Order: sequence, then structure tokens, then C-alpha cells
Amino acid sequence: MRREDDKINVYGARVHNLKNIDVEIPRQSLTVITGLSGSGKSSLAFDTIYAEGQRRYIETFSAYARNFLGGLERPDVDKITGLSPVISIEQKTTNKNPRSTVGTTTEIYDYLRLLFARAGKAYSYATGEEMVKYTEEKVLDMIIHDYAGRKIFILAPLVRSRKGHYRELFEAMRRKGYLNIRVDGEMKEIVRGMKVDRYKNHDIEVVIDKLSLPAISSEGGGAQMSEERLKKSVAIAMKQGDGLIMILDVTDAASKGSGQGEVKYFSKRLMCPTTGISYSDPAPNNFSFNSPQGACPHCKGLGVINQIDLKKVIPDRKVNIHDGGIVPLGKYKNQMIFWQIDAILKKYDYSLKTPIQDISDEALSEVLYGAIENVRIDKELVHTSSDYFVAFDGIIKYLRNVMDNDDSAAGQKWADQFLAECECPECHGQRLNREALSYKIWDKNIAELASMDIAELREWLDHVEEHLDHQQQQIATEILKEIRTRLDFLLEVGLDYLALNRQSASLSGGESQRIRLATQIGSQLVNVLYILDEPSIGLHQRDNERLIRSLKELRDLGNTVIVVEHDEDMMLNADYIVDIGPRAGRKGGEVVFQGTPQEMLQTDTVTAQYLNGTKKIELPQQRRKGSGKRLRLLGCTGNNLKHVDVEFPLGCLILVTGVSGSGKSTLINETLQPILSHHFYRSLKRPMPYDRIEGLEHIDKVVNVDQSPIGRTPRSNPATYTGVFSDIRSLFVNLPEAKIRGYKPGRFSFNVKGGRCEACGGNGYKTIEMNFLPDIQVPCEECHGKRYNRETLEVRYKGKSIADVLDMTINQAVEFFENVPDILRKIKTIQDVGLGYIKLGQSSTTLSGGESQRVKLATELSKRDTGKTLYILDEPTTGLHFEDIRILMDVLQKLVDRGNTVIIIEHNLDVIKLADWIIDMGPEGGRKGGQVLSVGTPEQIAKSKKGYTPQFLK
Repeated sequence: MRREDDKINVYGARVHNLKNIDVEIPRQSLTVITGLSGSGKSSLAFDTIYAEGQRRYIETFSAYARNFLGGLERPDVDKITGLSPVISIEQKTTNKNPRSTVGTTTEIYDYLRLLFARAGKAYSYATGEEMVKYTEEKVLDMIIHDYAGRKIFILAPLVRSRKGHYRELFEAMRRKGYLNIRVDGEMKEIVRGMKVDRYKNHDIEVVIDKLSLPAISSEGGGAQMSEERLKKSVAIAMKQGDGLIMILDVTDAASKGSGQGEVKYFSKRLMCPTTGISYSDPAPNNFSFNSPQGACPHCKGLGVINQIDLKKVIPDRKVNIHDGGIVPLGKYKNQMIFWQIDAILKKYDYSLKTPIQDISDEALSEVLYGAIENVRIDKELVHTSSDYFVAFDGIIKYLRNVMDNDDSAAGQKWADQFLAECECPECHGQRLNREALSYKIWDKNIAELASMDIAELREWLDHVEEHLDHQQQQIATEILKEIRTRLDFLLEVGLDYLALNRQSASLSGGESQRIRLATQIGSQLVNVLYILDEPSIGLHQRDNERLIRSLKELRDLGNTVIVVEHDEDMMLNADYIVDIGPRAGRKGGEVVFQGTPQEMLQTDTVTAQYLNGTKKIELPQQRRKGSGKRLRLLGCTGNNLKHVDVEFPLGCLILVTGVSGSGKSTLINETLQPILSHHFYRSLKRPMPYDRIEGLEHIDKVVNVDQSPIGRTPRSNPATYTGVFSDIRSLFVNLPEAKIRGYKPGRFSFNVKGGRCEACGGNGYKTIEMNFLPDIQVPCEECHGKRYNRETLEVRYKGKSIADVLDMTINQAVEFFENVPDILRKIKTIQDVGLGYIKLGQSSTTLSGGESQRVKLATELSKRDTGKTLYILDEPTTGLHFEDIRILMDVLQKLVDRGNTVIIIEHNLDVIKLADWIIDMGPEGGRKGGQVLSVGTPEQIAKSKKGYTPQFLK
């Protein structure tokens, strides 16, 4: 008999669509929860098991602490036993902050900062020499030794290359009793009211003491006295000069017959022996681009700055200025700025009607960047008695002024369209200030290490200790060990192609999830329950095996791993499977099978039928040849692309495949899609670098369907997103009852006053704040969750009020509105993409990623396509069961049959085999990728010897 706590038991789960189910999951196993999209997998894994684990954890805090955390409500479940501490690794939590990178997320960069702060060697950014550092005693010994028998001045630097008149500084020094000061290398006596030119850079040092040092051979009281005095003077100079002193050799100056003697610097801090530049003592903060101590002052640690892009200011040089050649100014108006430009052009024998390409660079430069002399404007234009002279600062300065002074959203948006992100000219994209970049270990600074990809960095770390001295080795051993283990985990989950400075925002959902998985494996916790949401997303079959190995490793440490997954390999490698079904939405929410994968293959659930081969996605009868027209994209060099030229045959279903990091997203999402969006919709997103594109005339619009949520507020729902709600409201407005009462469409909106229930503001529920307990949402007692007031609900169509319509599922609505073509067309497409089970008024926040994507797809499908539309989908099978993939692909095939082109980035073999044309990229990820390996039909690709995809297609 197994003990009760060997299992996690869930009794009576009723969250969302779960139908009072009991589930048993063995502990310390790898369990897969699978089922159709919308059947209730996430409701069980995340909204029941994870939510309860979180709630129990927060319950352990004091009531005072819980007050700050905001409570978590108890999931609708009778009881859960055998629950360990829960950690969830979802896809949705990608950090969009530009300051978040792979290095900061995995904490590897924090260890690198520590390594450089403790074991890095500092070099001068001015001369490249190694920096030196002395104690006060060492400084004394060096002065006595170097300047024996010489006359010296001890100086304390006060100002280094700064502008200002410094009257207060001179006065403060005079009051302290100092008599002499050295300004820009010249000795002066301090007098009352003394000041210097405030617009020039100055170096100012105060003379602390003038000494004649005895020769080394001399002994006795005099030498003793001068040593005491020297010690005191050096201490005072160090204090005044903030750890830095200068020694001026007066004997040397006298012998050369110049007032300028040789000056030597000595510092308690790190200092350049030649120029006297000193660094503060390094701390880990000095190497962080997110802290003011380490960030590049010009770009504030972002590595990029916004600059005005001349190509956007003057997009077409064939147009003249009069007709709007300079976009920010628009067409000619009777205004001062046009008179000024006209006056400048006349000086060079041009006019406003001269095409911009014919205007000389010198004249154009004055128009853009301003004229040195004042511009003369004819008296007739300004209606004055004599000609008018005015300064002209140029178009660029004018744009800058708008950006700096106009805080309105419209003003900023207008100015943003002329900006381009470019590399920061000071740090060259390395994000850190020059001090931080001057610390090196084995000739590499921290930014160079962060830009290596992980496989390369791991190799560097293997050999770095050979290049460290004994002291550095002692300090670095432990830190290096930590960095190596963390990098090994990243390599295990197949992320060898990423670099530590890669921004988190640019990672795909699967990549960010695997980074967090690597961080978790690195923490080596035991007895934890991990819940993962489709970790195989964005993984090529080759990397899938690595991932499964990592999850088994996590299990073998003594943890329980629950994975919500549709991947066949993952299911067959699991210890236990829970299949939720039988269909989706209202028709799902039941456990149709739980047991081992071997037992599952004997059953006939929808999932089992696909696993044991009873059901499968059929190959098409023949591959389409397309329309014969092509879209050609040439010379792509973004990220890791190696001057890629690629052709897309139009009128086909095109798949872009390849291992993770091979450059698929860069080619399609970062290069092709922004080019097309800019061409058709003037979008502001800049494409990655490319040479040229041909064949744009063969398509007339581009549609990008991704998996981002369709709405972030509970007020957004499929009816509002697809636009069908407007049609439904119009239908209600035209009913006789509504006309008698004089209702307008706004009466049937739950977002504006008038028709909505004012007690709950159209939410349908009220939030009651409980001081020490979680907030409770209770149905509104006025409208009972209907969202509308009594008068609005009295208007009925076929016996149903507007609230009843919102509560219908799509399947019910299709029958209900069968005689209203406008509404039917939009909701029928939602049914066609397999979402018949969701409600019209279901809150968008409760839809899964796959469902959101299909609502978007349905919205696009309900619009009339032109037969020349290009659809781009990035991994549309995320969150989709085999059966859902079949439905989705049927919809996409219909689109292509009507002459449109569909480009899909995908790893799923069931989708790849349906393609008319495949573009396979590789051979590896990161530096070793970025090439097109082979193109052709699936049959042709399977015969190829290049890359990994052909091996899995056979």
C-alpha cells in the first residue's frame, strides 16, 4: 500500500470549466497534463494546483505582511493533499524592460560583476597603462627616495578640466590660510576677489607645502624634522585632493629655466602613473549598466540613443521642398521657416522648386543644420521698411526643440516618426562607462564577455585561470565555479547560441521559459513542485531531447515536475499522463484518462488516437505550385544572418524551419514584416539591415497574427475584439422597443454610462476589500452579474436580452444569428477556427495564448481578403492539441486556396509536412546559424544532407 503523501491528490476542482474533477499525480515524477486547447489543462495546473500552493505560502506570512502583498483567493476546489512548495515557469512573463538581459535574468552577469570588481586589473583609458595604487606610507617612501636633496612643492588637485570662475573656491582656500595656488600650470598668489575665465576649462591645484628634502645620506634631527613635516603635509594634501596628490619638482624647473617642473601624481586610489587619472575602488555596482556608477552617461546604460534619421526627414530626394520634400515641414505655407529656406537656397542659385537631389551638399547642410550668418529676408515678405535679418538654426534643431519642449503624446508621436535608434557613440553599444570598460581579465573587459555567445564564453572560462596571477586565482576560484555551473545549465536546455547581453524583450516565449528553467535547475532545490507551461515551444526536435533530459534531471533531484504539453516525445517520455477532455470549453473539463503513457496508448481518447496512429493529420494530395510570382528579399544581415538572399513563392503555404536561434524570427519578424508594414501602413518599426526587396507590387496587405493577449482588461472580450459587438448593438438599437424608448448604440455598451448597471460600473461584479484577507469578488446585487440596468435588459431580440447574447457560446450564437448575415459572418469564422466553445462575452484575460491567437485569426478571416494578402504566423501551434492543429491548418489551407500567401515559422512536424514550400535555416543557432541551408517541397528537403530538419522529416 503506497502512503497517501506519495501522491498529490486534487479533490473536487471546479475552476473555470472543470467539472468537479478528482486528479491524482504521483510525487517525484514527470507528469504531463494534456488535452485539447481550452479543455481545462491550465485551469487544473495553474489556476488550481499552483494557485493553492501560492496561497498556502502567503498564508504563512503574518497578517501584517499579507496586507502589503495583496491576498490570493482560494481556488474553487474541495481539497488538495500532498502539495509541496510550488514554482511555476510560464511563458507570459517575458520582461519587456530594455534593461533586462539574459545575463541579469540568470544572475550570471551579477557573478561576472563580482569577478571584475575583485579580480579585474584596471588600465588607464587615456594611455592603456596598468593603473597603480599606493598606501600613504608607500607614497612617503617614494617621495623621500625620488626627491632626495631636491626642492619640491606638494600640491593638492582641486579642479580637473572643468569650466567656471571659481571665486568661492579661491576665497575658501585663502581663508584656510593657503598662500599659493597653481592655475593651468602657472603659480599665482591667492588674493581677495581672485577668479578665472568661466568659459574655459581649468586645472587648479593648491600649494600645501614647499619643502627642501635632505639627501638620503644625511642623518640627524633636520632629516627627522623634515620627514615629520612631509608626513603631515602629505596627509593634508591627500585630504584636500581627495586621495590624490601632486609633487612638483622645483629644482628641475629651475635647471630647465622654465616655470614648469616635472609633476608626478601619487594616489591612494587606482591611478594612471602618467596622466594622474584616478578610478574609485571597484565595486560590483561599477560594472552594472543599471546603476549610475557603471552606466554610460551618454545613453544611460541602454547602449542605444535616439537620433534624427535623415532618410525619414527626406524620404524621397526627387521631390522638391515646395511640394513637401522635407516631411516635418510638409508642403509650402506662407511662413517664416519657408522664407528662411528660400533665402538660403537663393544664395546658392536654387529655389524651393529645385528637386532635393539637385541641391548641393553645402546648401542642403545649411538648410538642415543652420546657417552661420543671419539670413536676409526680403522686406516685401515681412512687410517692413527694410530687409529683415534673422538667425536660422536648421530643420534638425527645430525637430529637437519640438521633442524637448512638447510633452503631449501627439507631439511626441509626430517627432518619433523621424527618429532612429542608433548605437551610442560613446560606449559603442557596450552600455558601460569608460572606467568600467577599462578593467580587464585576460585581455577582455566585462562587455566583451557579455557579447560572447554562451558556448564561446564557457570555453573562455575553461582556460581563464591559466592567465591569472596567484592572488587573482585565490579570489576568483569560487566565483568562476558558480558561473560555470550556471552556464552549463543554459547549455543543457539548448541555449548555447544566446549571449548574456541579449535583451530579454527580444527572446521568444520558449527561450525565456527555458532560461528560467535553467535558473531553477541551477538553484538545486529538492521536494519542490515545478509546473511548466509548454517548455517545448520554439524548440527544434533536436533540442527537444535535451529539454526532456533537463526535466528528468530536475525530477531525479527529488522534485515533482508537472508539464502542460502537447508534444508527442514529451508525453511518451513522461512517467504519468493526465488527459483532460473530451472536447473544449463547456464540453471539456473532465478527466478522460490518467495513467502511464503505455496504458494511454491502449485507450481511444482523442489524444491517444493521435499517439497510437489511429488518427493523423493527412498529407495533402499535391503541393501547390503557387501563382508564379515571387517576393525576393536580398542581402539580410540582421543579428546573425549572413547576407541571406531568400525567395518567397506567392500563393503558397510557406514554412520557415531550423533549430532555435538559426535566424528564422530575425528574417521574418524583424526584417520582412517591418518592411511590409512600413510599405503598406507607414509603421514606425525599423527593419533589420537588408539590401533590397523585389515583388512588393504582387501583394496588397500584410497581416501578422501573434500570440499576445487580445486585451489586458476584463472588459475586453471576443465580441468587442472581433467587432461583432458593434453589429449586435446596432441590431438591438433597430428593434421597435428600442426605437420607442429612443435608445442609441451607447445604451447597449457596458463601458459607458446610460445602459450599464451603475452599481458595479458595468463589471457585473463588485470587489470587496477585506483588510487581512484576499479581496472577494461578488456578483453585483443590482444586476446579478448581467452588467446592464433593468431598462436596457427589457429590450429583447427573439426573447433574449443583450446580456443573454453575451452569455452565449459561439456555437449557440451561430444558430441564434443565422438570419443576420453581418453578425453570422464574423462569429462563423470564430467557430471555424475551433473556438465554438468560448462565450461571446468571455473576458479576454481568461483566454489561453492559443485561443487569443485564433480569435485574432478569426478577426482577420472575417475581413474580405483580396487574394493578394500575405499572412505571417509565428509558431501558431503553441498551446494547440493535434486536433486543434488539424482545424487551424484547414483554415489556413482555405486562405491559400483563395490565392493568398501564408508564411509560418514552425517546428511542429505535422505542420511542416503540409507545406508547399520550406525554407530551412541553420546549421546551428547563434554565430553558427544565419544561413539558408535548403529550399523546396518537404520531399526535396527530406533528401537534403544539410542541417537537422531533413533527419526528422524522413
